[in-house]
Amino acid sequence: MSSVTVLGAGQWGTTMAQVLVDAGNEVLLWGRNPETVNEINASHTNNRYLHDIVLPSELVATTNLESALLHSTNYVIAIPAQALRENLTIWRPLLSPDSRLISTLKGIEVSTHMRMTEVLHEVLDFDASHLAIVTGPNLANELILRQPAGAVAASTSSLLAHEVQDLFSTPYYRVYISADVIGCEMAGAIKSVIALAVGMAVGMGLGENTQAMIITRGLNEVARLGAAHGADPLSVAGLAGMGDLVASCSSALSRNRSFGEALGYGGTMEYARSHVSKTVEGVASAGAVVEIAHRVGVEVPIIEAVADVVKGALTPLQALHRLMEISTRAEDFIK
Repeated sequence: MSSVTVLGAGQWGTTMAQVLVDAGNEVLLWGRNPETVNEINASHTNNRYLHDIVLPSELVATTNLESALLHSTNYVIAIPAQALRENLTIWRPLLSPDSRLISTLKGIEVSTHMRMTEVLHEVLDFDASHLAIVTGPNLANELILRQPAGAVAASTSSLLAHEVQDLFSTPYYRVYISADVIGCEMAGAIKSVIALAVGMAVGMGLGENTQAMIITRGLNEVARLGAAHGADPLSVAGLAGMGDLVASCSSALSRNRSFGEALGYGGTMEYARSHVSKTVEGVASAGAVVEIAHRVGVEVPIIEAVADVVKGALTPLQALHRLMEISTRAEDFIK
């Protein structure tokens, strides 16, 4: 049995905590909200985020950050991506040099265009061998029901990747390992933007042909952008890439797709925000992904169209028309 601290008691953090308990670990879940923490400890529920789900009785929660960080040297981070830097600054004095940080965040920091592990390294100055990610097609509302799912544990350290695999593996959660942190992390962030595009198409009443085109061409953009940063093309074809993209684009449980649907139906960001109140990482990351693509000279027309819709420069219908007017070329997967 290993000790693990999960930082973040929202829907995703609580789901990760349950997986880790089911894998046989001693888990302490940290959250800021005293009502949520008290409910988890007293009733074994988190109704604000996970209605009617009964959590394992072994799962313990706390609002005391120092106690949470003293509980373990294995930290699973499950907070909003754009809040990572601020929280790391608070956590840093309490972290020991032998800490291992496992990011489950999917996003690009808007202010710096950094991936989450890059933010971890910059703020904490930890060696890359102490950093890992867990990513893949993991919708919280299905995973909390213990429905079979797969994920990737990626780290530049093979030892840490295997240790993370062991921490998370359960009969229903199959974890593979990878050394391609860049590819897995970029795929997880970019797929949120593509899911917004698919959602917009659905919201406009468009069918499977349109959705398949956006998903497939969107995957091409993910692959080319990853390749420009030295990512392994196999990562794009695996759980972290194609797997996560399909789940996020196809499921009504996906926040990004749901927000995109509202955006396509209502035509404005104001309408979408009034109907989807949850954090939507694709909205935050779209512009940053475009900047990353421009930095390396990669064309990403779908991502650019989404970014323009998000900032109000285009309507969803105008974005679709623009995409259909782009000249076609040979359909090489990566070029």
